Amino acid sequence: VMRSFESSLKRLKREHIDILLAHDLGSQTHGADAPAHMKAFLEGGYKAMRDLKDQGLVSAIGLGVNEWQVCEEIMANADLDAILLAGRYTLLEQGALESFLPLCETRGVSVIVGGPFNSGILTGGDHYDYGQVPAEICDRVTRLKAVCAAHDVPLAAAALQFPLAHPAVACVIPGMADAAEVAANIALFARDIPSALWDDQKTE
Repeated sequence: VMRSFESSLKRLKREHIDILLAHDLGSQTHGADAPAHMKAFLEGGYKAMRDLKDQGLVSAIGLGVNEWQVCEEIMANADLDAILLAGRYTLLEQGALESFLPLCETRGVSVIVGGPFNSGILTGGDHYDYGQVPAEICDRVTRLKAVCAAHDVPLAAAALQFPLAHPAVACVIPGMADAAEVAANIALFARDIPSALWDDQKTE
């Protein structure tokens, strides 16, 4: 952790980091080795991050993950400020609503939603969760798109704005490759979405 932190300071040319995240803990990334990585993080990495925060070198510490379940496990043993959750609280996936987001709200943990477009499928792309799109997901996207079309709202605009309605969510960070994509996302974010659209999406 310390080597990574010091390297980041040099690359960013800063003496202080706003948010320091430990990335990719959990079984999706590490499989059978996940428990060993978890133990190493809680006994070493987390303590180092905590020390950096206590020294005032970091404002907030947390996780960057693709699995909300591992966050709940860590939060039972550690105090976090923020969690970057990629692709797991979107128009297509709301499993995090049941226990994870309420826990974050109770604990005062800010959630940064990454991957609001689920690897591009919600913007007209042909990837979902970093891979091919299952037939069941294609069907759900078709239904989501139909509801948005009925309200004259692009599906991508609804996908970008949806996570922000939850009080635990502090911001949404879609991946952007160039200035054109930045401009496009700003326009999607500014798009007015009638409340009836959200009601219809829930019904659908």
